[in-house]
Amino acid sequence: MLRDVSLDVGEGEYISLVGPSGSGKTTLLSLLGGLERPQQGEVLVSGRDLMTLSGNDLADFRRGIVGFVFQHFGLLEALTASENVELALTLAGVKHLKGRRARANHLLERVGLAGRSEHRPSQLSGGERQRVAIARAIANTPQLLLADEPTGDLDDDTAAAVGDLLEQLRREDGSTLLVVTHQRQLASRAERHLTLSAGTLQETHGVLQHAPGVRQETGGMT
Repeated sequence: MLRDVSLDVGEGEYISLVGPSGSGKTTLLSLLGGLERPQQGEVLVSGRDLMTLSGNDLADFRRGIVGFVFQHFGLLEALTASENVELALTLAGVKHLKGRRARANHLLERVGLAGRSEHRPSQLSGGERQRVAIARAIANTPQLLLADEPTGDLDDDTAAAVGDLLEQLRREDGSTLLVVTHQRQLASRAERHLTLSAGTLQETHGVLQHAPGVRQETGGMT
């Protein structure tokens, strides 16, 4: 449960959020992304008070303003990489098939998967699947990109490459990036470092490995 959390984020900022498991990091991302509503207080994103939006308006907000990247990718196994990205474009209101396909292939090229568009998730490595997930997340050119443990299932080298990609896309698109992570190297890339502990948020100063819940990377899926 979050307690008296107050957070101001400027346009185009890159922020990392660390803290022990169960401290409320994913809850905070869900509130910012319009997936959950706070019991009290307000959440203002791009001039919108999310507390006042209807369910349909919140869905429009998520489709038009926010991109989500998750630890476990969230791809549909029956669809190809291109079709997974196209689905996000369909939900965003892109009606023409040729336009969706061209946009999806362009996004996959941006994330380094130009030759893998027809592969299904089971045919891709963990790093490639996360790249597809990132391409899907930026399909609507979001103003706010929320990444929840985006490198948690990846080995060190692949995690570093995904961190590079997120940073590059954020610079190119001018989006605001908020990354939840337990991994020190990814957290240290951000311009601002926040720590959430027992539902309380504070700015982190000094060496990040001393912040609660931050650890060195360990091996994982490639």
